[in-house]
Amino acid sequence: MPPKLTYAIKFVADMDRAIRFHRDTLGLPLKFQSPGWSEFMTGETTLALHPASEKNPAGKVELGLQVDDLRNFHEGMVAQGLKFSMSPAKQEYGAYLAQFVDSEGAHYSVSGGWPEKSAPVQSAGGGGK
Repeated sequence: MPPKLTYAIKFVADMDRAIRFHRDTLGLPLKFQSPGWSEFMTGETTLALHPASEKNPAGKVELGLQVDDLRNFHEGMVAQGLKFSMSPAKQEYGAYLAQFVDSEGAHYSVSGGWPEKSAPVQSAGGGGK
């Protein structure tokens, strides 16, 4: 199955202000909010807000894909020459995640299952290829 676009992640300087804009001005239904991550229900793709940082300034948007088998996706993409800025890693919240930059400089996160295999997955915080 091809990757599915599941998230548009927008980095924000002020979470409360951004929530008010998206909920009250645009009318998007708020799924949940927290200081570090908030989500709006927008159909099959979720709009997520995340605090801005030096690496991810306010206004930057990152797309999030989901695949059934992240190990297979990563191996296949590396074989095609795609460079990952973060190799697959298990996150604190339990999901497996990798990151890459596309041909135009857009940042993507990709999450998915991690079928057991002899090679262990690296822990979160590890660098990419």
